[in-house]
This record gives sequence, C-alpha cells and structure tokens, in this order.
Amino acid sequence: MNLKYKRVLLKMSGEVLGSEHSPVDSSKVAMAAKHIKSLYDAGVQVGVVCGGGNIMRGRDGGSMDRNRADAIGMLATAINAMSLEQGLIDIGVPVRVLSAVQIELFMDTYSARLANSSLDNGEVVIFACGSGLPFFSTDTAAALRAAQIHADALLLAKNIDGVYSADPKKDASAVKYDTLSYDEVVSKQLRATDLTAITLSKDVELPIIVFSMEDDSAFVRACMGENVGTVIS
Repeated sequence: MNLKYKRVLLKMSGEVLGSEHSPVDSSKVAMAAKHIKSLYDAGVQVGVVCGGGNIMRGRDGGSMDRNRADAIGMLATAINAMSLEQGLIDIGVPVRVLSAVQIELFMDTYSARLANSSLDNGEVVIFACGSGLPFFSTDTAAALRAAQIHADALLLAKNIDGVYSADPKKDASAVKYDTLSYDEVVSKQLRATDLTAITLSKDVELPIIVFSMEDDSAFVRACMGENVGTVIS
C-alpha cells in the first residue's frame, strides 16, 4: 500500500466510546478498535490519544478547582485508554498503554523513548492522562505526543467531516474547507482544535487532518494522502 503518512497520532474524542446507555459502551469501543486495526493492518504505525468527554472534562468542572477538575479528566482518559486497550487485545492487535501520570498498577509510565521503541516494535501505543498537566487539552496532548514520536501527521477523528466556517448543524450557509493554513485557522477563529495545538503543530510542521469518525475508509485513505476532510498545514 502506498502510504504518505507511515506513522500517525490519532486523536479520538471520548464521546465516541460512550452512548446514552453507558459512558463506556463496549460496542462503541469495539468500533473504535476496528478503526485503529484498519490502520495497523495497512502498515501504519499508530499512536492514539483519547479524550475523556464521555466521563469528565476538566473545563466542565463548574465551580470545582480547575487543578482538581483536570486531574479527574486525566483519570477519565485513563479509563478510556484501558477500555480501548482491551478492545484492541480482543481483535489481536498488539498494544501498549503509556500514562503521563504514574499509575503503575494499571499501565506503564510515559517516556518518549518507550513510546518510540514500542511503535518501532509494531505495537499500537495509547497515550493516557493527556499531557499530565492541568489547563492543557487532550488535543494539545495529541499534538505534543505526535511531535515526540516524530509522527508524519495528526489525525483528528471527529463527529463532523471537516472544518467549517461555522457550525453546519446551526448554520446552513456554513462552508467546508478542503485545506487551511495554521494561520488561517487562527485568524478565522475556526474551531478545528485549540490554539495551543495549532501553534505546536505549526512549530514542528505537523499536518493535521480533520475527518469524520463515521467514515470507515477515511482512516486509511487519509494515510494514503487522500483529502478525506480538511487538511491543515
């Protein structure tokens, strides 16, 4: 297979693992694992960052101290990482979970050295607990881990098929962008990802591909260089 991007960081929102019946739905986890397996089977080396929005986001902590709220959010991503790990084990994909905070009873502690050696050895690597720091989103953590593993691209699998000029669910005149520069995302105040993630991606010249989680073929096609949504570069 002719791959343009041979090592990627895949960012998935926590919501894709949950449903109205359960914050962590086994059928949703199985579907997410299937998407990752499609990349693995195509020969792509895959790192994964999963958000925690199906359980708890730090910024949704209300009057709670943000440091504590973000700590809870990090633990939510650890739950999702372990769930996704099991989903991959169930379908025969070698996987390792690395945590930005020390919870050695459940998973290994993150280091760039260990992450890169695991990828080189053919394992999917799931990064838990974001960056390990409060006030930084999991999108920023995804850009950071992508830089640290020398990823060729950052894949943002979302519930929408690209970046639009406005929310297409609220504005029928919203226009979808096929390509954007990092500076355009900032100047147009587009909500593709957060500003810190955009800035870091620009600094390390990391292309960002935003596409729909619902498109089964988009994961591999994106790695082949097809424009499956919006490319930010």
